[in-house]
Amino acid sequence: MKWPWSRSTETRSSIADPVTAQLFGIATTATGDTITPETAESISACFASVQAIAETIGTLPLHLYRRKGEDREKATDHPLYGVLHHQPNELQTALEFREQMTAAVLLRGNAYAEIHWDGAGNVEALTPIHPGRVTVLKLPSGRIAYDVNEDNGRVRRLLQDEVLHLKDRSENGITGRSRIQIARETIGLANAQQQHGGKTFANGARLSGVLQTPHQMTAESLQRLATSWRSQFTGTDNAGKTAILENGLTYQQVGMSLEDAQWIAAQQFSVEQVARIYRVPPTMIGDLRHGNFSNSVEMSRVFVTMTLRRWLVMWEQAISRALLPPLARKQLFAEHSVEGLLRGDAKSRADFYASGIDAGWLLPSEARRLENLPTVEGIDHARQAADASPAPTV
Repeated sequence: MKWPWSRSTETRSSIADPVTAQLFGIATTATGDTITPETAESISACFASVQAIAETIGTLPLHLYRRKGEDREKATDHPLYGVLHHQPNELQTALEFREQMTAAVLLRGNAYAEIHWDGAGNVEALTPIHPGRVTVLKLPSGRIAYDVNEDNGRVRRLLQDEVLHLKDRSENGITGRSRIQIARETIGLANAQQQHGGKTFANGARLSGVLQTPHQMTAESLQRLATSWRSQFTGTDNAGKTAILENGLTYQQVGMSLEDAQWIAAQQFSVEQVARIYRVPPTMIGDLRHGNFSNSVEMSRVFVTMTLRRWLVMWEQAISRALLPPLARKQLFAEHSVEGLLRGDAKSRADFYASGIDAGWLLPSEARRLENLPTVEGIDHARQAADASPAPTV
């Protein structure tokens, strides 16, 4: 199988025009930094937010179901089931494919995969295409075309029925908007703070100062002094050393320390800002300043219901639209299984199952199945018989 990319065409920092830059996935900020998906992911809070969503969706079971009256059953005999649940192409597992596609949407606003159909009209493989190689066009007929830049410089056109297209919120209904571009000032500020910290520590974990002397110095002596100072007192290895000055030299710091500038507090605020962009609870990306056992469990539930829901529905509806013919959509549908994320601790699960069994909307066999326990023949009938038996008289 031909792999569709080996390089990215997104990072072209020489493009000065902001509008043109955004077309290539590049966003400039007030700090002067150029923000791309790659630079955004260098910020730990951004990387953790993207990974929290992409990894979770990649590991969730994704099943293809067949409607059966008012009930449903897994369509394990359908070719699409294996593509979605096991292996979408020769080089990737289902986890790797869905994690990659989800991360592309989160960082770039769009994700594309070429659909390979067999002679019977079934999907036999899905191959991801790097978003930086794709140009989306609306044809006079109203349908969508995707021009893909190949390694040999040629452009290969794929039609709407040949591409699985996932997208974030859109303004034109055709392509999604990149959250990195929309929130580039927030990402740029976090990136600038990170660079500031790195450069400050590289210079000895102190802001700049001045060396003063009442004597006149030649250009040669100034150069020798600068070289000697940098070699002895800059860099983290030299932090904290005591400087020995001679010939009337004095050192005066002309700035604030990292603590005075509240740099650490600004870094923590950036974590909250980035988490807000992706609507990820801060506790999910390692910010436990306001976390405890009780609200961390609740935040896990919020993560499923408020954060993941949008992306899960995006996947399910895109599969129905792009991978199932119109007639098949009436019988088949894809759905993620999120019960495992909502189970909670053992006591909470036991109370949940007990209340469902007592109320009559859950069978003991179903509870055992949710816990991945082996089947016990007749367990439902035994429970029903126990419920139907009269209470002992006193």
